[in-house]
Order: sequence, then C-alpha cells, then structure tokens
Amino acid sequence: MNEEKEEKVTKGNEKKTEQKEKKKDLKKENTFLKEQIKKKENELADYVNTLKHLQAEFENYKKRIVREQTNFLEFACKDIVIKILPVLDNLERSLSSARDAADFEAFKKGVEMVYSHLVDSLKKEGLEAIDSAGQRFNPQEHEALMQVESDEHEEGTVVEAIQKGYLLKGKVLRPAIVKVAKGCESKEKNNEQKEEEN
Repeated sequence: MNEEKEEKVTKGNEKKTEQKEKKKDLKKENTFLKEQIKKKENELADYVNTLKHLQAEFENYKKRIVREQTNFLEFACKDIVIKILPVLDNLERSLSSARDAADFEAFKKGVEMVYSHLVDSLKKEGLEAIDSAGQRFNPQEHEALMQVESDEHEEGTVVEAIQKGYLLKGKVLRPAIVKVAKGCESKEKNNEQKEEEN
C-alpha cells in the first residue's frame, strides 16, 4: 500500500510539476504574444502616421496643381499678347499719321504693313488660314451658310468664303463660313429633256 501511496504522490507531484511547467510556458507565451501585439500596435501607429502624412502631402499637391493651372490659364496668352503688342503700336502710329496727313496711299501702305506684321506674328504661333474657294466642301473645316447655283463649279465645291477659317497647329480653330455650289436647275432640266428625247 505504501507503494501505491508513493506512486499516487509521485504521480500527483508529477502532475503538479507538469501543471507548473504548463503555467510557465503559458506565461512565457502570453508575455511573447503581448510583446508581439505591442510591436504590431507600434507598426500600425507608424503606418497610420505615414498615411496621414501622405494624405496631407497629396492634398497640398492637389492644391498646388490647381493653383499652377489657374496661373497657367490666366497667363497662357501672355506670350502671344507680347508678340502682338508691336502690331498694336504700329496701328496706333498709322491712325495717328492718318489724322495728321490726308495722304490716303501712305495710310493704306501703313495699314498693309501692320496687317502683314500681324499675319507673320500669328503664323509663327502656328496659325494658318483654311484654303476654301474652289475646294471640296469639308464639314470639319467649313460651315455652309448657303448653297448657290453655279455653272463654273462642281456640286459640293466651295464657291466663296464669306469669313475665313483658321487652323491652329493643325487643328480647326474656327471653321470657314462659305457658299457651296449646288446643281444648276437649267443643267438638270437640259439633262432631263435629253433623257426624255432618247
């Protein structure tokens, strides 16, 4: 019996020792997990701070871009205006000289020079007139104001440009307003009579 008691006591002691070991292991694991949680919380806090910082930077970037675009739009025409100012100066001189002298030819020559200077300045910026008269009607470059009968022009051909159209660097800035040839009624009647006769 003593042996049984001893065995029970030994088993009991072993269980207690085992339980103490388990408790120690659990405490170690608990401590390790708490450290890991703290570490992850610190990482999370760093990520949140980084995100807030990036968000603030992005907001500042958007504001800066809007400000730059606004400035660009306000002063986009600055270069062209600077290039056209001499034309304005020349026009003022022409008008001033026209008031002082009654020489129409000199005035006309001055205005022609100013016009030429203006055209050259605009060409340098990529402006070119749309060639219309005698050309086939193109709805991308022309705006038909009316159709007119014409014996000289084929149907669908631009007879006359009422207002010039312009391209800016190859894109239509303003379409030309034109008169377009349509089939002549007398021709149509003659053709119909010839067909009836045949």
